[in-house]
Amino acid sequence: YRAFLIDELNTSPEKMACSIEIQAAFILSSFVTFFVGLLILFIFRLIWRTIKKWQNIKGTGIILELLLRKSTGNKHLKSLHFHGVFRNRIEMLLSAQTFVGQVLMILVFVLSIGSLIIYFINSSDCSSYQDKTIPIDLTFNVFFSFYFGLRFVAADDKIKFWLEMNSIVDIFTIPPTFISYYLKSNWLGLRFLRALRLLELPQILQILQAIRTSSSVKFSKLLSIVLSTWFTAAGFIHLVSISSNSQVFLILFANYVPEMVEIFANKRKYTSPYEVVKGKKFIVVCGNITVDSVTAFLRNFLRHKSGQINIEIVFLGEVPPSLELETLFKCYMAYTTFVSGSALKWEDLRRVAVESAEACLIIANPLCSDSHAEDTSNIMRVLSIKNYNPNTRVIIQILQSHNKVFLPKIPSWNWTTGDNIICFAELKLGFMAQGCLVPGLCTFLTTLFIEQNKKVFPKQPWQKHFLNGLKNKILTQRLSDDFAGMSFPEVSRLCFVKMGLMLIAIEHRSLFHGCCGLMLNPPAEVKLRKNTLGFFIAESSKEVIRAAFYCAKCHGDVFIPELIGKCNCKTKIQRHFPGNCTLYLVALSPASRVPQMFSANSPFSLLRAFLYEPEPGCDQLDDSGMFHWCRAIALDRVILKRMDKSKHEFRNHVVACVFGDAHSTLMGLRNFVIPLRASSYTRQELKDIVFIGSLDYLKREWVFLRNFPQIYILPGSALFPEDLRAANIEECSMCTVLSSSSKALSSPALVDTDTIMATLNIGSLRVICAPHIPEEPWTSECFTGFPEKPKFRRIPILTELKNPSNIHYIEQLSGLDESFSGTNLHLSTSFSTGTVFSGSFLDSLLATAFYNYHVLELLQMLVTGGISSQLEHFLDKSFCGLTHSCTSVVSGRARCKLGLLSLNQTILSDIEPRKTFGQVFCGSLDNFGILCLGLYRMIDEEENNPEEKRGVCYLGKFVITRPPNNFKLLPSDLVFCAIPYGTSCYKMDGTSSQIPPLYKGSSYVKSDFQITSKFLV
Repeated sequence: YRAFLIDELNTSPEKMACSIEIQAAFILSSFVTFFVGLLILFIFRLIWRTIKKWQNIKGTGIILELLLRKSTGNKHLKSLHFHGVFRNRIEMLLSAQTFVGQVLMILVFVLSIGSLIIYFINSSDCSSYQDKTIPIDLTFNVFFSFYFGLRFVAADDKIKFWLEMNSIVDIFTIPPTFISYYLKSNWLGLRFLRALRLLELPQILQILQAIRTSSSVKFSKLLSIVLSTWFTAAGFIHLVSISSNSQVFLILFANYVPEMVEIFANKRKYTSPYEVVKGKKFIVVCGNITVDSVTAFLRNFLRHKSGQINIEIVFLGEVPPSLELETLFKCYMAYTTFVSGSALKWEDLRRVAVESAEACLIIANPLCSDSHAEDTSNIMRVLSIKNYNPNTRVIIQILQSHNKVFLPKIPSWNWTTGDNIICFAELKLGFMAQGCLVPGLCTFLTTLFIEQNKKVFPKQPWQKHFLNGLKNKILTQRLSDDFAGMSFPEVSRLCFVKMGLMLIAIEHRSLFHGCCGLMLNPPAEVKLRKNTLGFFIAESSKEVIRAAFYCAKCHGDVFIPELIGKCNCKTKIQRHFPGNCTLYLVALSPASRVPQMFSANSPFSLLRAFLYEPEPGCDQLDDSGMFHWCRAIALDRVILKRMDKSKHEFRNHVVACVFGDAHSTLMGLRNFVIPLRASSYTRQELKDIVFIGSLDYLKREWVFLRNFPQIYILPGSALFPEDLRAANIEECSMCTVLSSSSKALSSPALVDTDTIMATLNIGSLRVICAPHIPEEPWTSECFTGFPEKPKFRRIPILTELKNPSNIHYIEQLSGLDESFSGTNLHLSTSFSTGTVFSGSFLDSLLATAFYNYHVLELLQMLVTGGISSQLEHFLDKSFCGLTHSCTSVVSGRARCKLGLLSLNQTILSDIEPRKTFGQVFCGSLDNFGILCLGLYRMIDEEENNPEEKRGVCYLGKFVITRPPNNFKLLPSDLVFCAIPYGTSCYKMDGTSSQIPPLYKGSSYVKSDFQITSKFLV
């Protein structure tokens, strides 16, 4: 380099002057571009603000009138629409949320590194233009210019964009390249600034999923800072050729000044207010803002509108984001903005413009050690938001059900505007209860609300059927007005046959009070009205929209679903406008089968009856008519003792294993009991519930359980076989293991320790099946085979896991050698057979409640026994002066219940033909009003089942959600159905009966046959 300087000094003055002029041309090109561009942007902003200010003062002037004229107005609106769509497309492209966007970002990074390498190759200040690397670098910079233009168009604040680091790098490196082409000369200049692109290394690695942990993110960021600082400082030193002392100062400056600038920039970045852009929607998310919660939320929220930027997400965090969280926000920069602040402070709410937000979503931490404190803090956030702006829509996650009663008491809380509560305990325990009532139903309902994006290659035919069922979801669509006046069975059958759609429920608007009710499989007496909202089980919205396009005139003879589209008769599709419509559950009288909803005092008064003195022959129900009720029972009357087993010979009961102590947080067992005591079941159908757990814990829960009948407590633990035998577990219909309250543990894998050990203990038990035992609908295969050789069966079990990754600990209990690869719970054999459940997917309901709160209402109605949040709040209001007869009360319980029916042992055997699912669907709907939803099929893999080889009867059946219309049935298939109240389903001695022999309650006494069961450990 010194030799080069000596040669330069020995050159002629003309050549030296030329060199100085060339350097000036290169440098001035960048500086002129930067300052002139900045000046132009400032002038345009000043002019724009002046025009806006003038319009506000003078009103609509001549210019605005010209824009609003009919001749030019349409063109102006179209141009604005095109500009907005074009900008959204570019933002989507630059956000790296699509494959093309990811390729573009990676390509820019790689080409920047390539340009930096070319800089290293060129060692002279003014090398020959014939250098082969010059055209390559020129090509790179042409691409950089294109990328710069895209970023400029997509930027909301042009001046802020012009002053960004990447923009400055482009401005000081791209123009000199074109100057070199014009002057036919080359100069290194400021091309070393391309090294600053190395700061994007963590984001690139995260896009490629090469780094996942916070330590790896931190290491990659430190490495990028070191490399970029090193190369940039070296390039600057090489440019100015200063002394060694200055080099030391420059190195210190390059290392510490960027850190100070970053601290100042971050503070400014996270405390500056969110700028509301007119016409652009956004939501505010607060509460538990962590890497895991934000990742889960973005995954669930963005999948609803994949590939579109319709709503921006503003996260309001009480602490600055961690390095890993900050990198995550950069990956989703087109969607997200982070503002540091608290929802408890009005000043921070003003900075995020809560009053202009579409909604405010509050995320809870389900793994916290103190659920009550978590709930109260989130309730205070709601109170602060509602006090700041009463009209803001709020959707909140609550952990404990007894805490949600405080929210509707807030004066500005309004269900009709979309305010909603997602209670984890209520939904989680409701799912578990439904799995106890109907085997496999827990998995069936869960599959309708989970998203499976992982590519899986099934090894067995049954796995293919299960995976196909996972594609179906609950979707809503306004029905065509041509369905008005038709009954629900007629419309459901037409949708199924003509469009390939399964319509399961509707939103029925009453003639009085403007109230709306969600009705699952309503009877033929209920007629559809115009603009009715339908609930479908389907794979995509493209399918359900056929129900809106249907035209009786144009599509009457069409039986190919793909041909049903928008016709000339349909000018527009009915859209959903919630308005002032209160959702509730419609009660139907079993005698008249018509809505019985209103009285002179209240639209819900028919559902309220004081049953403390019921009439003879009536089931005793609570004051809502929704659940079986009894007088408060003393705790000592329900405590069971091991020595008195002969006094409580339970049959077909539910055994619930609970873990907790005197200091544990209450899980809310009331939410587990309520679905099991739903009034849609008769008193004879109720199953005894035996809780096994610590007496100190169950004493605290008993306050909320003492008014439900047929509940018993057995002090003990599911970890001891003696306690399980005392509960007569060998004769239970289902044994469920409920997870314990969260504790501060070192590893997430340990949160399910007690649950896993209890599951292994129960799973090791074997029961001898005598061949002369009568058959149950879903265990009949246990009694087939050779009569001289008895078989063994396992205890039916349903286990709850808090950590889904712990599924591999109990997956071995499935009894099959072949299972899905990986540790995904929803792809496990245990989940497909309905023996395991995890509430981790409940996080996705936050996005569901925002986009379509009707789906959340339907889920709550299905899981909790038929009661919505709005109705529950109404029933909590105490009032008097109403009395009802027993007949009125029965009308409150007449709603559909979910059940499992056999093709051969129930009234479904009267359907002919019944070779395909479509035939059974139409036949059951036409003849009995029963709506078929899915199948529960036996896994017939005896050669792959080691349990069969050891003589153990494997009772595994897997769930098939919404099979295709032409899906062929097997004689052993069971059908998930929505059964109308009072329908006789089971055959007995040539007649129909409501329930089979073993379902006549726990008071069942052995008669002509004997049940032989023994324990083998």
